[in-house]
Amino acid sequence: MSAALAARRVLAAASHSGNEGGARTWKILTIVLAFPGVSVCIANAYMKAQAHSHEQLEFVPYSHLRIRTKKFPWGDGNHSLFHNPHANPLPDGYESSHH
Repeated sequence: MSAALAARRVLAAASHSGNEGGARTWKILTIVLAFPGVSVCIANAYMKAQAHSHEQLEFVPYSHLRIRTKKFPWGDGNHSLFHNPHANPLPDGYESSHH
């Protein structure tokens, strides 16, 4: 048997037996880094949502926004599919001035 063939067999055997540590490493990284990272992001989003004011923005009738060339195929034709009356104004302004 040649030396090159023997070296190839040794390397092939080593590559098959060295995979046990890889899964364990990723499991540890997930527990130590990913879960705390996601927890910090959730806490940050929650705190920003608590500090956010829910005041309605002033309506400015810009001519290039809210253009209706044809009616929407649902409802009265003037409201978008996911219309929020507090956040989305119609072409002539908000539907109501309070929550």
